[in-house]
Amino acid sequence: MSRIQHRAIVSNTADRSAHERIAYFTSLSRLQSGDVLCGYFVGSGKHSPDGTLRLSRSTDEGRTWSDVKARFSSTVDATPGSLAGAEIVETEPRRLLLFTTWFDRSNPDRPLFNPETEGILRSKQLYAVSTDGGESWSDWSTVPTPGLSGCATTGPIVSWPDGPFAYAFESFKEYDDPAPPKHAAWIVTSVDGGRSFSAPLLIAQDPEHQIYYWDQRLCRTSDDGGFAAMFWTHDRAQQKDLRVHFATGRVRDAQIEMGPINETPIQGQIAAPCLLADGRLAAFVVDRNRPATMKLWVSADGGANWPEEDSMVIYEHEERGAVTQGTDDVDFAQYWEDMGKWTFGHPAVCRLGENRLLLAWYAGTPEGTSIHAAHLCYSE
Repeated sequence: MSRIQHRAIVSNTADRSAHERIAYFTSLSRLQSGDVLCGYFVGSGKHSPDGTLRLSRSTDEGRTWSDVKARFSSTVDATPGSLAGAEIVETEPRRLLLFTTWFDRSNPDRPLFNPETEGILRSKQLYAVSTDGGESWSDWSTVPTPGLSGCATTGPIVSWPDGPFAYAFESFKEYDDPAPPKHAAWIVTSVDGGRSFSAPLLIAQDPEHQIYYWDQRLCRTSDDGGFAAMFWTHDRAQQKDLRVHFATGRVRDAQIEMGPINETPIQGQIAAPCLLADGRLAAFVVDRNRPATMKLWVSADGGANWPEEDSMVIYEHEERGAVTQGTDDVDFAQYWEDMGKWTFGHPAVCRLGENRLLLAWYAGTPEGTSIHAAHLCYSE
């Protein structure tokens, strides 16, 4: 039995300038102090060249929120860019790392996605360090991703006891690359608080490059490097979204062991998993079919089954964006266009206590999207 205790607006972009009317790329991180940080993109539009990051803080488990004053430069090596994603991990008390993706905006007329080559803008994976609980941040450093291109941050940092953590991202191809696209989901790990990183470790890739395992979201499942992974899964050959896919894996000594990637009964796109205190798995999922919803699913057997009768609608949305594609008979270039028009999604979830979750997402209209949150109590 679950119930929503309260709802909140993390960041109301109606109160912001025209350059910050669109907010999305939602993240949540609960600190050892009990504070929760919510990170998100703000810009004049989705994927806009002026896109940057903002943080909001809650000291009362998501009931109220205040803006963090820190601002983040989007210029890297004297090149103008935009930022996407703000995933945070606490490596020591009050020492935080924030990971993001930087896109090259030296030509602001170029869109994020090239419909002719199917490549994306040149990118770098960056991180900054805070030693005061997120109030101020260092300059950017680069996460090495040797041999990979078209990379982008895909979800929360997975951390295990005693310090190791994993940063999740995906690779594709760059804007002007004429070669056929090859998508893959990856992590890099660190055992020294982000002072060094492993080589990229492969999470998911179709050998035939027809199935794309987009927007991986990972969560910890054990104390010795175990994790669960969920994927927005798209079939290029059949031109349609498949149901959400699920896998488990383990990191040992900078090596990875992956189990099979299986289809779940969950209809939707991005799915954010979370390990509950009683050992069950929850998944907060965006589904753009009608009715469009943000829904919480629960598995009592490690992800093998996700009974629909145990799911709960957290939010229902009326899509007002001028989208052209459904989830079948997908025109791939137009689907990318739709990604810039959708006005809700990007589920994020974190555990607050023994039987409480905090959920966050973005929602609004084409004129403005804000960041929303819900505090959920559940029972075993």
